[in-house]
Amino acid sequence: MKTSPLKSQLLIVATALLLATPLTAVEVDDFDSIQRYTLKNQSGMTVSVTNYGAIITSIVVPDRNGKMADVALGYNRVEDYINAVDRPYFGAIVGRYGNRIAQGKFTLDGKTYSLAANNNPNHLHGGNIGFDKVVWDAKPIEGQNAIQLSYLARDKEEGYPGNLQIRVTYTLTDDNAILVDYHATTDQATPVNLTQHTYFNLKGEGEGTILDHELMLNADRYTPVDATAIPTGELPAVAGTPMDFTKPKPIGRDIDKKNQQLEFGRGFDHNWVLNKPDDKQAMTLAARVYEPTSGRVMEVHTTEPGIQFYCGNFLDGRLIGKAGKPYVHRGGFCLETQHYPDSPNQPGFPSTILRPGKTYQTQTSYRFSTR
Repeated sequence: MKTSPLKSQLLIVATALLLATPLTAVEVDDFDSIQRYTLKNQSGMTVSVTNYGAIITSIVVPDRNGKMADVALGYNRVEDYINAVDRPYFGAIVGRYGNRIAQGKFTLDGKTYSLAANNNPNHLHGGNIGFDKVVWDAKPIEGQNAIQLSYLARDKEEGYPGNLQIRVTYTLTDDNAILVDYHATTDQATPVNLTQHTYFNLKGEGEGTILDHELMLNADRYTPVDATAIPTGELPAVAGTPMDFTKPKPIGRDIDKKNQQLEFGRGFDHNWVLNKPDDKQAMTLAARVYEPTSGRVMEVHTTEPGIQFYCGNFLDGRLIGKAGKPYVHRGGFCLETQHYPDSPNQPGFPSTILRPGKTYQTQTSYRFSTR
């Protein structure tokens, strides 16, 4: 496609994404309306997004020598997202509640709600057909290098109360940052916890494991879990444990140490309690990742109180990515900014309840650079 030499430009690509065979596991309305949108900035970085699941399908950024690579795991065809084994949630917006709710139940204002136990025995990432499995309305934002996606989750959808109107905006800046802005309103009280579920490999998608990536998490505490990955309610210090990423260290350094929490998660798959200033809603540093062979660096800033670090423990080589390479065990990591798991059942955690007349509004940025 021929483009004008604008400082920033938005490329809209309608892709041929129709399946050759009928859908069996998931019903999708207006399936022929699925499109892919590509944002490009002045330095050549590109971010592609599809309105199926509000998925980021690719993030192409330079290494220290200027060589470009796609650092986001995913696919070129929507049918591959739909049919992926073990539902990896590559690149998607997940909700209505990202992460787990114990036993698929919560009580709100005296009424108990039952949700799908799709991560036995718990509820995970919004249920059987969460926000990652629906078609969003999408439109470019005039005058900005941004795409806005919206979705109305109706009352009782996946068991949740209230009609929830959601808007997610992806913006690509000229200093190589992806801004993710979340906005939601409701007509009934309901839990809301949206997050972005991209898997990253800063060497390039499909280029082996992420165990040599050096990670820093701006968190002195974390939320330990039971054997089903539900928080115990405690907020212990990370100091002296494999969970300590307060100083940068390779992801693989402690991952196989004998530790009950690592055994429960098959590695790192936990929520860290971010160090926040007095202004709890301020945009603050959550994580920094450095990949030594490419020199790529990714910093995560967020208004959220927590971040889930997951290092691809359930990837096993069966999923074949965009470059035709298998996604091996620990071949990607996620940094999901969020409220804590199971908050509707944990009164000691920050509340995730959104009520009529109030607005759910959070922001996260993923900024790329090199050194």
